[in-house]
Amino acid sequence: MKCRCEWSGNNPLYMTYHDEEWGVPAHDDRYLFEMLLLEGAQAGLSWLTILKKRENYRKSFHSFDPEKVAAYSERDVQRLLTNPGIVRNRLKIESAIKNARGVLKIKEEYGTLAAFLWQYVDGTPYQNHWKSIAELPARTYQSDAMSKDLKRRGFNFVGSTICYSFMQAVGMVNDHVVYCFRHAEVKQMAQQINTGDRLAAPASR
Repeated sequence: MKCRCEWSGNNPLYMTYHDEEWGVPAHDDRYLFEMLLLEGAQAGLSWLTILKKRENYRKSFHSFDPEKVAAYSERDVQRLLTNPGIVRNRLKIESAIKNARGVLKIKEEYGTLAAFLWQYVDGTPYQNHWKSIAELPARTYQSDAMSKDLKRRGFNFVGSTICYSFMQAVGMVNDHVVYCFRHAEVKQMAQQINTGDRLAAPASR
């Protein structure tokens, strides 16, 4: 039996996310926007709730294409507010649109969203060695800096805790505990980045 981080529980959807996606270093802009949007939608809810709604989010938000989401109008907001497959919260929906517009501005300045976001770890995933999930921080000075910069650019639902959760998800930090079988695998992926390879998105995509 494989040893996993305790938070993955025994739900098949959660376990698959843990085993194949969480912590994998990702540089694909659309995937990064997806995770940023979903992490914001998760605020106040469980991540499992968001995972169950994820496919509906993909259908409802044009597969997380920031250019298309940025062009949404009030009519689209109303459409999304009547969609039971997503979190029907006006603030979160409007935030997704506002953040998509912010992503486009970042891409104009930095070339890619990845280039902007990965600067907070100097382009290389941090390798942590936590012995229990109780040791995992809720925020770091890197997530504080990311949050501050995103807010300055007009982003919403990007507090430091949300930013750190995002950093964990997209592999900017390896927060699998040391006894988890994925810790070593994710570390090896980070070494690929150090040798010049870039992972577009997790295999499950």
